[in-house]
Amino acid sequence: MRLVLILCVALAIVIGVVGAVTGGTTGGEKLTGTLLSPFRSGVAAITRRVERVYDYMFRYEALEAENQALQEKLSSMEEDVRDAQTMKRENERLNNLLGLSEKHADYKFISAYVTAWDSSNWKSACTLSKGTGAGITEGMCAVTEYGQVVGLVTAAGPGWATVTTVRDPALEVSASVASSGYTGVAQGSYDGGGLMRLNYLPTDAIVRNNDQVITTGSTLYPKDLILGYIVDAGLDETGVGKYAMIQPAADLDNLEQVFLISDYQE
Repeated sequence: MRLVLILCVALAIVIGVVGAVTGGTTGGEKLTGTLLSPFRSGVAAITRRVERVYDYMFRYEALEAENQALQEKLSSMEEDVRDAQTMKRENERLNNLLGLSEKHADYKFISAYVTAWDSSNWKSACTLSKGTGAGITEGMCAVTEYGQVVGLVTAAGPGWATVTTVRDPALEVSASVASSGYTGVAQGSYDGGGLMRLNYLPTDAIVRNNDQVITTGSTLYPKDLILGYIVDAGLDETGVGKYAMIQPAADLDNLEQVFLISDYQE
């Protein structure tokens, strides 16, 4: 078989040479063309395939670059929208804070954003974006723009501060029921439900659901700040004192920004 192939190739070469010498199209040239035609077709097919692959790769790279540019543009637009929404919420908070400032002209505020949370059944605290470098010190009361108590600054550094919230069992606040004047001590509950407990109420104290609980005023907490609202009540373990469960007024689960009361008149 190999010998036949060699002979065919040799014959094709001879016929091709003869055709070149004698000039014109001969039967030999036709035979050569016939023999070489499959090879030419194969080469042409391969060339077309390579061209298609090249065109595909070129278009793919161009589409990939265009897609990347569009994604970056979309990401930038989404970031602009988020920034605009954040700015809108901050403006709303500042407008509400203005109302609080008008009501309490003696209050001086330092604003800060919440950057992290440390929360469990035994602890509830958040980290702020500012610290002693902005004038924040331990013992400052943190509130929302509505005058709702968030907690107390318990630690601070140059660029950060920790606020222990009213949900923390370790934090105690002197408080009273606004409608009746009954006083007690409010602190976080260990039940993990996010409620506070108002202890040491008189046994005959009459409290109702949705009664507002406010601060009585101290060296740490100004008077009449809103702590929360009563959702339940009962007798304590001794059977002598009464307690009430309080839902904190501040929406701690969605807290973005707080305001530290840096100065006020007691």
